[in-house]
Amino acid sequence: MLKCAGLFFVYMARRNFTKTYSSHTDLVQLLKSRELEIGDERKAEQYIESIGYYRLSAYMYPFLRMPKNLHQYKTGASFKKIMRLYRFDKKLRMLLLNEIEKIEIAVREAVMNVTAEMSGDDFWLMNSVHFANPRTFADTTNLIDREYRKSTEDFIQHFKNEYANPYPPAWILGELLTMGSVNMVYRNLKEDRIRKAI
Repeated sequence: MLKCAGLFFVYMARRNFTKTYSSHTDLVQLLKSRELEIGDERKAEQYIESIGYYRLSAYMYPFLRMPKNLHQYKTGASFKKIMRLYRFDKKLRMLLLNEIEKIEIAVREAVMNVTAEMSGDDFWLMNSVHFANPRTFADTTNLIDREYRKSTEDFIQHFKNEYANPYPPAWILGELLTMGSVNMVYRNLKEDRIRKAI
């Protein structure tokens, strides 16, 4: 790897990973040697075993003294506080994911249904006339086709068994799309009035 230092390039040699495996007991002792307060060593070992030291190390980082590369803990830092921070982050993540899911569902429904209503085309998702960029449309339809062919979802299997159409209407087909794909579809819609309505 080359790093620029003024006008000179310095070669930064990468090194091999030399750390070796440490047991949960060894890791607890290591933390104690770095002045982290650990009230119940057995419980700390169980947490490290079930969550992983590497994952927990992100929550340990704020409790390190400066300079952090010395790996010494601040006065009053404890394993209990690290676990409290870990649990807070986990709960916050779950709350956010729940709310994000609601938003994603609402956005997907708006894109699929508003466009169907305003265009008068139930199968608009696979109709190039509704899209501005032919290349993006081709990429999107290839992705949709791939997902449709490999889908084992009951609602897709039902449609394939009951109807002769090559694809279901947009509000069904749209359920196979990721939010990234829904966003790509939305951005490629030809009519501004539909995008504004969405």
